[in-house]
Amino acid sequence: MSFAYEIRPEQAQDHAAVRGVHARAFGDPDRVPGLVDVLRAAPAAFAPISVVATRQDQVVGHVMLSACRLDAQPRLVDVLSLSPLGVHPDHQRRGVGTRLIEAALEAADESGVPLVFLEGSPTYYGKRGFQPAGRYGFRSPSLRIPDPAFQVAKLSSYEPWMTGTFVYAEAFWAHDCVGLRDPERFARIAALGGSDGSQES
Repeated sequence: MSFAYEIRPEQAQDHAAVRGVHARAFGDPDRVPGLVDVLRAAPAAFAPISVVATRQDQVVGHVMLSACRLDAQPRLVDVLSLSPLGVHPDHQRRGVGTRLIEAALEAADESGVPLVFLEGSPTYYGKRGFQPAGRYGFRSPSLRIPDPAFQVAKLSSYEPWMTGTFVYAEAFWAHDCVGLRDPERFARIAALGGSDGSQES
């Protein structure tokens, strides 16, 4: 069965609905919704890219790209982190997440940002423009991120000298949204290539 979804920039009146989507998608009413609220308001090199998916005027999915840094040898480079991506459980596995990622990466490329980083399933994101970041000389910001889960999308303004350590914005650390605290889940995701436990669709 086919469903029609609209993909558009997030608006102020969407904020409450976006909180609800992430609360349902991640099973936690505060952590990820709180991260989104802080990222919207935090001072940064540039405003976040925030995109929603709607169906019948109801927000059912959301993705945010926010400003982070790459600690490259010549200088710091402004880059983006794709986090979070959430789709309401009733609308998962219908291509909503894919369309959100496509729209977000297109907007990032148009903004002139060279790189978008994330931590997530390589099985999922590897089909949607992302590659293992370590392969290109990028270093993870945390030992708690399984190697297969640390990924990057290189955009049109990327240059080969742009290698180094990816540095999350403070909001990610303050909300404990970097890496995995559970050693068993870390090992399981690393062994499975990072494909376990994805909330994206």
